[in-house]
Amino acid sequence: MNMNKIGSTFILTLGSMYVFAQSPVQVTGSMNREKPGHVKLFKVSDGKPEEIADTTPNLAGKFGFVFYPEYEGLYLIGTGGQNNPSDNYTFYFKQGDKLSLTLKENNYELTGSSNSKENVVLRDWFKLSEPIYQKSINFMKGGASSTYVDFFPDLENVVAKSSNFLKGRTTGNSKFDHRIKEIIELDLANYASNFINTPRTAHPSSEEFSNYYKGLSIVKLSKTAAKIYGYPWGKRLLNSMLMINISQKKVAYKDGVEGLGALLPLISNDTLKGDFVLERMSRLKNYSEYMAYTNVFGKYFLTEQLKKQQREILAPLATLKPGEAAFNFSYPDKNGNMVSMADLKGKVVLVDVWATWCGPCKGEIPHLKKLEEELKGTDVQVVSISVDEAKDKEKWLKMVKDENLGGVQLFASGWGELAKYYKIDGIPRFMVFDKTGKIVTVDSPRPSTPELKVLLEKTLTN
Repeated sequence: MNMNKIGSTFILTLGSMYVFAQSPVQVTGSMNREKPGHVKLFKVSDGKPEEIADTTPNLAGKFGFVFYPEYEGLYLIGTGGQNNPSDNYTFYFKQGDKLSLTLKENNYELTGSSNSKENVVLRDWFKLSEPIYQKSINFMKGGASSTYVDFFPDLENVVAKSSNFLKGRTTGNSKFDHRIKEIIELDLANYASNFINTPRTAHPSSEEFSNYYKGLSIVKLSKTAAKIYGYPWGKRLLNSMLMINISQKKVAYKDGVEGLGALLPLISNDTLKGDFVLERMSRLKNYSEYMAYTNVFGKYFLTEQLKKQQREILAPLATLKPGEAAFNFSYPDKNGNMVSMADLKGKVVLVDVWATWCGPCKGEIPHLKKLEEELKGTDVQVVSISVDEAKDKEKWLKMVKDENLGGVQLFASGWGELAKYYKIDGIPRFMVFDKTGKIVTVDSPRPSTPELKVLLEKTLTN
């Protein structure tokens, strides 16, 4: 049992009970299976499930969750994993909702009378679509022998029934009543594409696909990132549909930058393009490959989350050799203005990584001031980056003022991405970068030695 996740959820529940004027979601359930397992609760994070709690049913098969929902929308409950939709079921939660269910061998049932109208609609939709769910998603249990010969008629039957499913059905929750249309659309696409892309004893050619697949377009589905990111299997679906559309359009599959460039026009939204590129880049083995992809596709890394993923991919690949691009940090200065490495192009940059509690760091300050004075009027820019924790920011500000520290003073709020990228495990650390933002050295001499001034002057002339 994952006690950390259970504990954090329990603590959040108790602590929030007194702080927030909102009601928690309460889930009560029972397990009716031959082999009970852990029951997990997932939120949806950027088109993927993210586990937020788990529990083990008691001897009577009872389990439950009490939590404050981070958002109103889709969550998952089941015994499956984060990467496999089998045995995980979709529910809709908002503040104060109650859910009572039984997890059965291959499906679930709602029990009691306290379930929300939204989850009753989702239950009814699950029942209608269950024949194709079992053959596509839960195929290792309920549909291992299924092939396209029996699946395609079932799919077309469910698709036909889905067009009338919502007639006369409203929950009074306008947000859900709009969202359920998307959920049905995405579920159908998920079931249809997952069936094609999972092992079967017989596989159809694209010419043998049933009518539903003719309108199954990733171009249409990927118009907005929110639609994909709000669906539990959104990113998985994006990849599955791409493979199907490639087959339908007879696009030749190629590896590398060229092959990826041929696929991206099929994805409409630029943020989703960036996400897809980074998923491919996560498999790269060296820095030169990383740069080849980034030079072509870097324009699609539009959100802070995508930029963070990009940096996480880069960190283990970077050799930190002279001539490599510097890490493009961005931190606030003493006035709260953000300063990035990119802002400093055109200058030879000396980065000083330090902290107010670091004795050797403070010992270098007089020498750094002297060096700054000697290089005054040149294109050398000193940038001091404090790795003091966020709680010590006022202490840092006071020291900057009291010691009349020069250069550009930045606050990194602890050992974060900069330290990880440059593999800094001790301070002070001094690093030098040329005017184009390329690495000269990530472990330079200190200001207390004459070699640093020589290095900076040499870099100025290059």
